[in-house]
Amino acid sequence: MLRTPSGGAGHGAAATDSGLMSIGTVLNVLRDEFPEVTISKIRFLEAEGLIEPQRTPSGYRKFSAHDVERLGHVLRMQRDHYLPLKVIREHLEAMERGEAVPLPLVGRQRDGEPLPEAPEAPEGPTAARIGRAELLAAAGIDERELGEWESYGLLTPLEDGVYGAEAVTVASLVVELGRFGIEPRHLRAMKAAADREAGLVDQVVAPLRRHRNPQTRAHAEARAKELAALTVRLHAALVRTALGVRPP
Repeated sequence: MLRTPSGGAGHGAAATDSGLMSIGTVLNVLRDEFPEVTISKIRFLEAEGLIEPQRTPSGYRKFSAHDVERLGHVLRMQRDHYLPLKVIREHLEAMERGEAVPLPLVGRQRDGEPLPEAPEAPEGPTAARIGRAELLAAAGIDERELGEWESYGLLTPLEDGVYGAEAVTVASLVVELGRFGIEPRHLRAMKAAADREAGLVDQVVAPLRRHRNPQTRAHAEARAKELAALTVRLHAALVRTALGVRPP
């Protein structure tokens, strides 16, 4: 469960300022469970109608404890079940109506859980997968745009033509950056930097991944996730430093 500041008020116009949180506070609350979440991501989910924070007369967003819990549900469904935003929205609406609706899976098998027909866990980590048509729908783009992004290496299908765990996140961020006039071709430097950072992490965990002991290999994946989160935070801090921007 997400930890929210004490004294949180319920969602609605009756909530007082003391029971509401700024977007920066919400970010800090969420980062314990979702270290890669950003203010831009929260704004994007608001724009997509997944949350509806209140606004002050001057236009600042104010989030209730209910908003934060809803954000947590959205981020968890993206991370653990890899669902398109439309499906997530429909699921949340059903929950708010009091309906018990099981989460649909989009080619997703949770890490560390065995496949139903298998007595043992698979050798390697099981990644979320999404088909091309589902990716286009989730990102709200067409074939031409997706082909352009692939040409710049921003998205790459797997051998069987589906996409991996972060495809929807990458696509959503590329769309959002496009609103500021940043085109996919401008993002090649970011992709190159990400590849170098991934190579550095791989150097650290590669010996563990090659180990014969399954527990050691599992530890390698946990270590890789931890290092990935740290490199993302360092990268963000370095960019803010270069721009002279204060952290959120």
